[in-house]
Formats: sequence, C-alpha cells, structure tokens
Amino acid sequence: MKKFFWWCAGADDTILEKCSKSEHVKYAGVGATVLFTGLLAGISGGYALYTVFDTVPMALAFGLLWAAVIFNLDRFIVSTLRKEGKFWKELLQVTPRILLALVLAVVISKPLELKIFDKEIQAILKEKQAELAIAHKALVNKQFTEVDSVKSEIAAIRQEVEAKLQERNKLYEALAAEADGTGGTGKVGKGPIYQEKKLQYDKVDQELKLLQANAQERILQREQRIADLMKQYDATVAEGQESFSNYDGLMARINALDELPWLPVFFITLLFICLETAPIFTKLISGKGPYDDILKGVEHERTTREMQRVTERQKQYDTRQVVAQAKFSARTEYEMDAKREEERIKSDAHLEVVRQAAAVWKERKLADIGRSATAAADMLNDGEENGYYKW
Repeated sequence: MKKFFWWCAGADDTILEKCSKSEHVKYAGVGATVLFTGLLAGISGGYALYTVFDTVPMALAFGLLWAAVIFNLDRFIVSTLRKEGKFWKELLQVTPRILLALVLAVVISKPLELKIFDKEIQAILKEKQAELAIAHKALVNKQFTEVDSVKSEIAAIRQEVEAKLQERNKLYEALAAEADGTGGTGKVGKGPIYQEKKLQYDKVDQELKLLQANAQERILQREQRIADLMKQYDATVAEGQESFSNYDGLMARINALDELPWLPVFFITLLFICLETAPIFTKLISGKGPYDDILKGVEHERTTREMQRVTERQKQYDTRQVVAQAKFSARTEYEMDAKREEERIKSDAHLEVVRQAAAVWKERKLADIGRSATAAADMLNDGEENGYYKW
C-alpha cells in the first residue's frame, strides 16, 4: 500500500527506498490525498450525470472516467512540483496549477452541493413550478380569447332571436286587442285593420321561425367550436403542467442553489477547494528533504550524460563534416591539377603543331624562292643568248 501511495504521488520508489522513513510517510500521505481527491471527484461526477440521465450504469461509467481524469491531473501537478527550498519561487511556479485546482474544486463540489441541499432545492423548484404554471395558464388564457369572442357571438344571436320574439308578441297582442275590441279601432271582429295587422303578424312570425331555425344551427356550430377550443385549452394547460412538473433538471437545480443563502454553499465549496488543493499545498509547505536532493542529483546526472552524448554526437558530426570537406577539397584540387595538366599538354601539342606548320611553310617558301631564282637565271641566260641584254 505504501508503494501504491508513492505511485499515486508520482514519486520514484527507487529513490525513496534510499531515504529516511519521514520521506516515506510524507510521500505516502501526498499520494493518499491525491487518490481520495480522485475518488471524491468520481462520486461527484457520477451523481451529476445521474441527475441528468437517471441511469445508474452510465453514471458509474462516467464517475470512474471522471475520477481517473482528476486523479491523473492531480498526480501530474504534484509530481512536477520540484522542491528547491525557495518558498516564493515555488509558489509562483505552482500558481497556474493552483488556479487549475480551484477550477476543478468548483466543478467537483457543485454536484455534491446539489445533493447536500436537495430538500431546500426541491422546495424552491416547487415554488418555481407553481409560478411557471400560473404564468403559463395566464398566457394560455390570453391566447384563447377566441372563446370569449364565440360566446359573444352566441349571445348576440340569442339577443337577435329574443328581439324578434318580442316584436312578434307585441304584434300578437295588438292583433288580439283588435279582434276583441279592446284596442285599436275598438270594434269587435276581424275587420280591415285586423287583416292588416294579421299580415304583419304572419310576416314577423315567419321571420321568427326562420331566424330561430337558423340561430339554432349557428349556435350549435359555435358551441362545437367552443368545445374544441376548450379541449385544446385543457390539452395545452396539461402539457404545460407536465413540462413544469419535470422542471428539476441540472440547470434548474443549479439556479435554485444560487437562490439559497451564500454562506453555507460557500463553506461547502471552500471545503472542496481545500480538498482539491491539499496535494499541492501539502507538497508546497513540506520542507526540502533527501528525496529532493537525490532526485535533483539524478536528474542533473541524466542531463549531464545527455549533454555529453549530444556533445559527442556533435563532435562526430563535425568530424564527418571536416573529413567530407577535406575529401571534397582534395578531389577539387586533383581535378584542377588534372585540368591544368590537360591544358599544358594541349598547349605543348598546339605549339608543336605550330612549329611543324612553320617549318613546312618555311621549306615551301625556300623552295619557291629557289625555283624563282632558277627561273630568273634561265631567263637571263636566254636573254643574253638572244641578244636582248647588251651593255
């Protein structure tokens, strides 16, 4: 278990074996802190996914994955922190890592805060659901103003029928009074005035019957329209209530959590910040020990050996470059000497050819001169013989 915690802390067990027991305990504690921080992150992430998808296998899988991610990040942060005995320099070095740890702490703490304050969040969600349902119903009532309009049309139709009925009744009363002599002309019997009123009454009575038949049909149509609108209204209200009853998702819970008093939530977040930054501060506030000195020496030795290998490889490369350059220079000089020798041989050969050509030309010229002298002598002799030249 001790070596496992060393591995969690990202420490070299071969170096720790050479150190004192205090170093063993220190790095085992750092590794245990890293491990438990990862486990806590896995529980938090799994619960957060469970609140979203409501499925245990997926929540377990995501929780394990999230735990592995956080564990790996914390292990990397702790293992890359080198102790040099200079607190402020080390603090400046780990500042980006602390900021990362703060972000991770907030992410980890939020799902567990939702679980811790679940009852309070449920109360706020119920209030929100009721408010949203009332607002939705009011909005639906505004959208369904057509029902009132149809009811007004039905009332107008009935009022029209009632007015026609009253008109007919008044004509009937006048007709009856004319017949019994209690009104009108005051004569009993069905005279001309009675017949005239009888025609008016029959006309209005016929109009009333037609209006009643038409009005009944129109009222039935509008009542059916009202029934359809009310069904649609009830369905819309029920759908809205159902959607608001499911208003308990992750974002709704986070919004409800923000409405709670900030102090308890802050202390929970602060607790997780302490847990998440614990590995870093544990490593930061711990003194420089033998492990750090040995590790620095090993790293320096490895760096030195690597630099020596790099230097040797550079020397070998430089040597190969010098040899290659020397070969190239020698080959170039040899080719230049061969070229000069070739030019010299060509020049000597050309000179020899020129000399030979000059000798041939000389011989030809001398031959020509000899032939010219002989010809001149012959011409002179011929002239003397023929008497051309007389002194």
